[in-house]
Amino acid sequence: MEVTLRRTAAAIARNNNGLRPAAAALTAAPSSRHFSLSSLTRPPPNYPGHVPLTRIEKAALAIGSGLMSLRDPRRGDLIAAFAEATATPYFIYRLRDAMLASPTGRRILRDRPRITSTSLNLPHLRSLPPGSVGRTYVAWLDREGVSPDTRSAVRYIDDAECAYVMQRYRECHDFYHALTGLPVVREGEVALKAFEFANTLLPMTGLSVFAAATLKRSERKRFGDIYLPWALRNGLRAAEVINVYWEEQLERDVGELRRELGVEPPPDLRDIRKREREERRRRKEEQAARDGGV
Repeated sequence: MEVTLRRTAAAIARNNNGLRPAAAALTAAPSSRHFSLSSLTRPPPNYPGHVPLTRIEKAALAIGSGLMSLRDPRRGDLIAAFAEATATPYFIYRLRDAMLASPTGRRILRDRPRITSTSLNLPHLRSLPPGSVGRTYVAWLDREGVSPDTRSAVRYIDDAECAYVMQRYRECHDFYHALTGLPVVREGEVALKAFEFANTLLPMTGLSVFAAATLKRSERKRFGDIYLPWALRNGLRAAEVINVYWEEQLERDVGELRRELGVEPPPDLRDIRKREREERRRRKEEQAARDGGV
């Protein structure tokens, strides 16, 4: 048996030595050329859940998700994908640098807290005094019927620290709602996105402002007359809201925090919309009464 194996090995060696030069060159090609199949292999992820993309793939993701999210602004997954695809190479680094320039921002980056219903202890927030940041926040969650546990995980930003910055911005969004009092109706979301764009410069927030074109005529007029000027004025003059360590502000007076940040609450949109509905109902009733009396 051993003799047979040795003869077989010798025969294979003779055959390899007899390869034609061209064939030998082909077998050596992968090591002598710049391109190889290995160059098509994706790099390993930089953090759990990370999906590395090429520049072409990021461009395709940005265009596709941007167009589709304009068509259906309720698709949070598309908005999240567009935000990540357009945040690099500049905007998310600018936001990260703004955090690094702030002592509080640096602590947030070091601690990397997450905002969830568990980490915030929502039942405890409901027991805080009225007018506190925590009570205002949880009251807004309860009124709007939303939860902090629904924010998508960041997947398409390559730098792990910048991915956390995007995650932090995403999870703080409901605090911005509570800070300004804007509801989650489309009109309120567009107004808040305009505020966020002026404050963060993230392209996704700027694109979202174009959703104002989908509002009703009266809502578009109100947005242009009231909420867009408010958003730009307050977003530009306010401190970087990404640097607020919300977990440490829960027991503070919300009015005090607003003054410290330089954020002036806009007119109550829910109250305005309620008055408009009541006015339309009154007119319909008057019209019905007139028609009935004819």
